[in-house]
Amino acid sequence: MPKTSIAVTGGEIGIAYELLGKEGDPAVALTPGGRFTMDVPGLREMAEEFVKAGKRVLIYDRPNCGLSDACLLGDSESEMQAEALTGLIRKLDLGPTVIAGGSGGSRVSMIAAARDPEICSHLAIWWISGDPIGLMQLATYYCGEAATMASAGGMEAVLNATSWAENFSKSEQAREYIRNYDPDRFIAVMQKWAAAYVPSPITPVPGMTQRDFARLTMPTLVFRSGKSDLSHTRATSEWVHRLIPQSVMLDPPWNDDEWNYRSAQTMGGKDGHTLFRSWPKLTPMILDFIGD
Repeated sequence: MPKTSIAVTGGEIGIAYELLGKEGDPAVALTPGGRFTMDVPGLREMAEEFVKAGKRVLIYDRPNCGLSDACLLGDSESEMQAEALTGLIRKLDLGPTVIAGGSGGSRVSMIAAARDPEICSHLAIWWISGDPIGLMQLATYYCGEAATMASAGGMEAVLNATSWAENFSKSEQAREYIRNYDPDRFIAVMQKWAAAYVPSPITPVPGMTQRDFARLTMPTLVFRSGKSDLSHTRATSEWVHRLIPQSVMLDPPWNDDEWNYRSAQTMGGKDGHTLFRSWPKLTPMILDFIGD
């Protein structure tokens, strides 16, 4: 698996990635949610659908995910990951790229497109996290568990954090980076990153300012969230649609309870990780939107 060093504010990080499709074909960059890797079920299948349509597709492990390095730089984790994504697109010389992502990947995709709009030809986003319940879940999942472990048992205990499990199992750098980090500094970073998820009356998306939304002048496709989805609320998707000048909103090709159904299925454990299994169904709609 290729891995390359990408400069971000405050340092450099190693990013594992894979390019599918023919060199020179129009590029698409796909970002999943959670701290899931490029091999999470549904993502590669989605990439392969784009390849069949003549696209060159970038899938990658974000910092703190999979084979990529652990990194505690940046005002928030999503902003640091977005900076890594824009740096990767530029380093691979992909040219104007369709940037697409769901759940946490939608947040990273939006920030990346806003902070470096020249590299983004089109933006496609779905399952946008928002509203108090959804955002407080993220603060606990991404930051609260690990900070509590550091406070109670030091950095060795953090190596058992659920949300970082795949990163620690696949990346020696991640294990050593976290093991050698000062616990008090780590807790301070987790507090800062958790603060990014505090619900705001000004912006629906952590890390995105009003100015960032104004920079999203590229054609943008926003998929409406399900009414029953409390992690990525319908109100959040509609607010984002209103804030992006050139956006179009469509309903996704699945039932309203898709997130709840997939979450329960995944937690049941019998069928493995299924959260993103329906994502390939979005591909024809995105292709139609970008004109292919």
